[in-house]
Amino acid sequence: MAIIQGDFTNVHGKVAIVVSRFNEIVTQHLVDGAVTTLMQFGIQKEDIDVYWVPGAFELGYTAKKILDSNHYDGIMSLGAVIKGETDHYAMIINQVTSAIMQLDLTGKIPVTFGVLTTEDIDQALQRSGLKSGNEGSSTAQSLLEMMSLSEKL
Repeated sequence: MAIIQGDFTNVHGKVAIVVSRFNEIVTQHLVDGAVTTLMQFGIQKEDIDVYWVPGAFELGYTAKKILDSNHYDGIMSLGAVIKGETDHYAMIINQVTSAIMQLDLTGKIPVTFGVLTTEDIDQALQRSGLKSGNEGSSTAQSLLEMMSLSEKL
Protein backbone atom coordinates (compact mmCIF):
# COMPACT_ATOMS: atom_id res chain seq x y z
CA MET A 1 0.00 0.00 0.00
CA ALA A 2 1.34 3.43 -0.95
CA ILE A 3 0.55 6.49 1.13
CA ILE A 4 0.89 9.73 -0.81
CA GLN A 5 0.56 13.00 1.02
CA GLY A 6 1.89 16.51 0.98
CA ASP A 7 4.33 17.87 3.49
CA PHE A 8 6.07 21.12 4.27
CA THR A 9 9.61 20.20 3.26
CA ASN A 10 11.16 21.60 0.13
CA VAL A 11 8.03 23.53 -0.82
CA HIS A 12 8.76 26.22 -3.35
CA GLY A 13 6.94 28.37 -5.85
CA LYS A 14 5.03 31.58 -6.24
CA VAL A 15 1.93 32.21 -4.12
CA ALA A 16 -0.94 34.65 -4.58
CA ILE A 17 -3.01 35.78 -1.62
CA VAL A 18 -6.38 37.31 -2.51
CA VAL A 19 -7.83 39.19 0.44
CA SER A 20 -10.97 41.17 1.13
CA ARG A 21 -10.45 44.74 2.31
CA PHE A 22 -13.91 44.70 3.94
CA ASN A 23 -13.32 44.07 7.65
CA GLU A 24 -9.66 45.00 7.15
CA ILE A 25 -9.14 45.18 10.90
CA VAL A 26 -9.47 41.39 10.74
CA THR A 27 -8.16 40.55 7.29
CA GLN A 28 -4.84 42.36 7.75
CA HIS A 29 -4.11 39.97 10.63
CA LEU A 30 -5.01 37.04 8.37
CA VAL A 31 -2.56 38.26 5.72
CA ASP A 32 0.16 38.76 8.32
CA GLY A 33 -0.32 35.22 9.61
CA ALA A 34 -0.32 33.77 6.10
CA VAL A 35 2.84 35.58 4.99
CA THR A 36 4.69 34.67 8.19
CA THR A 37 3.78 30.99 7.80
CA LEU A 38 4.68 30.86 4.10
CA MET A 39 8.08 32.35 4.86
CA GLN A 40 8.65 30.01 7.82
CA PHE A 41 8.26 27.08 5.46
CA GLY A 42 10.59 28.45 2.81
CA ILE A 43 8.54 30.57 0.44
CA GLN A 44 10.55 33.70 -0.32
CA LYS A 45 8.93 37.09 0.33
CA GLU A 46 9.46 38.09 -3.31
CA ASP A 47 7.42 35.01 -4.32
CA ILE A 48 4.33 36.18 -2.41
CA ASP A 49 1.91 38.62 -4.01
CA VAL A 50 -1.06 40.04 -2.10
CA TYR A 51 -4.12 41.18 -4.07
CA TRP A 52 -6.58 43.33 -2.11
CA VAL A 53 -10.19 43.35 -3.32
CA PRO A 54 -13.15 45.41 -2.00
CA GLY A 55 -15.11 42.58 -0.39
CA ALA A 56 -15.50 38.82 -0.11
CA PHE A 57 -17.72 38.66 -3.19
CA GLU A 58 -14.79 39.80 -5.37
CA LEU A 59 -12.46 37.02 -4.17
CA GLY A 60 -13.69 34.53 -6.78
CA TYR A 61 -13.31 36.85 -9.76
CA THR A 62 -9.82 37.90 -8.78
CA ALA A 63 -8.69 34.37 -7.94
CA LYS A 64 -9.95 33.22 -11.36
CA LYS A 65 -7.97 35.94 -13.15
CA ILE A 66 -4.87 34.99 -11.15
CA LEU A 67 -5.42 31.30 -11.91
CA ASP A 68 -5.73 32.05 -15.62
CA SER A 69 -2.45 34.02 -15.58
CA ASN A 70 -0.40 30.83 -15.02
CA HIS A 71 2.09 32.83 -12.91
CA TYR A 72 1.49 31.08 -9.59
CA ASP A 73 1.86 27.68 -7.97
CA GLY A 74 -0.87 28.26 -5.39
CA ILE A 75 -3.61 30.73 -4.47
CA MET A 76 -5.23 31.40 -1.13
CA SER A 77 -8.34 33.44 -0.45
CA LEU A 78 -8.75 35.31 2.82
CA GLY A 79 -11.65 37.32 4.16
CA ALA A 80 -14.06 37.84 7.02
CA VAL A 81 -17.82 37.68 6.58
CA ILE A 82 -19.54 38.69 9.79
CA LYS A 83 -23.20 37.90 10.36
CA GLY A 84 -25.49 40.89 10.43
CA GLU A 85 -29.21 41.27 10.89
CA THR A 86 -30.12 40.43 7.28
CA ASP A 87 -29.77 37.44 4.95
CA HIS A 88 -26.95 39.18 3.10
CA TYR A 89 -24.38 37.22 5.14
CA ALA A 90 -25.70 33.83 4.01
CA MET A 91 -25.96 34.85 0.37
CA ILE A 92 -22.41 36.20 0.26
CA ILE A 93 -20.70 33.31 2.03
CA ASN A 94 -22.53 30.68 -0.05
CA GLN A 95 -21.49 32.33 -3.30
CA VAL A 96 -17.89 32.93 -2.21
CA THR A 97 -17.49 29.36 -0.98
CA SER A 98 -18.91 27.99 -4.22
CA ALA A 99 -16.68 30.20 -6.39
CA ILE A 100 -13.48 29.24 -4.59
CA MET A 101 -14.40 25.54 -4.59
CA GLN A 102 -15.04 25.65 -8.36
CA LEU A 103 -11.61 27.16 -8.94
CA ASP A 104 -9.96 24.55 -6.74
CA LEU A 105 -11.73 21.71 -8.55
CA THR A 106 -11.13 22.95 -12.07
CA GLY A 107 -7.76 24.70 -11.82
CA LYS A 108 -4.31 23.23 -12.30
CA ILE A 109 -3.00 24.58 -8.99
CA PRO A 110 -4.36 24.46 -5.43
CA VAL A 111 -6.74 27.20 -4.31
CA THR A 112 -7.41 27.31 -0.58
CA PHE A 113 -10.24 28.93 1.36
CA GLY A 114 -9.55 31.07 4.42
CA VAL A 115 -12.68 33.16 4.75
CA LEU A 116 -13.87 33.53 8.32
CA THR A 117 -17.59 33.24 8.95
CA THR A 118 -18.44 34.54 12.39
CA GLU A 119 -21.34 35.79 14.45
CA ASP A 120 -19.61 39.03 15.44
CA ILE A 121 -16.40 41.06 15.17
CA ASP A 122 -15.04 39.67 18.45
CA GLN A 123 -15.13 36.11 17.09
CA ALA A 124 -13.45 37.27 13.89
CA LEU A 125 -10.67 38.99 15.81
CA GLN A 126 -10.14 35.91 17.96
CA ARG A 127 -9.79 33.67 14.86
CA SER A 128 -7.42 36.13 13.21
CA GLY A 129 -4.75 35.73 15.82
CA LEU A 130 -5.84 37.13 19.16
CA LYS A 131 -6.64 33.86 20.97
CA SER A 132 -7.88 31.07 18.74
CA GLY A 133 -5.01 30.80 16.28
CA ASN A 134 -4.80 32.58 12.98
CA GLU A 135 -6.90 31.32 10.08
CA GLY A 136 -4.49 32.98 7.64
CA SER A 137 -1.67 30.84 9.00
CA SER A 138 -3.82 27.68 8.84
CA THR A 139 -4.82 28.45 5.26
CA ALA A 140 -1.17 28.97 4.32
CA GLN A 141 -0.28 25.59 5.82
CA SER A 142 -3.08 23.94 3.84
CA LEU A 143 -1.88 25.60 0.67
CA LEU A 144 1.71 24.47 1.20
CA GLU A 145 0.62 20.90 1.86
CA MET A 146 -1.55 20.90 -1.26
CA MET A 147 1.24 22.40 -3.37
CA SER A 148 3.52 19.61 -2.17
CA LEU A 149 0.90 16.95 -2.83
CA SER A 150 0.13 18.41 -6.24
CA GLU A 151 3.73 17.85 -7.31
CA LYS A 152 3.36 14.17 -6.39
CA LEU A 153 0.14 13.58 -8.34
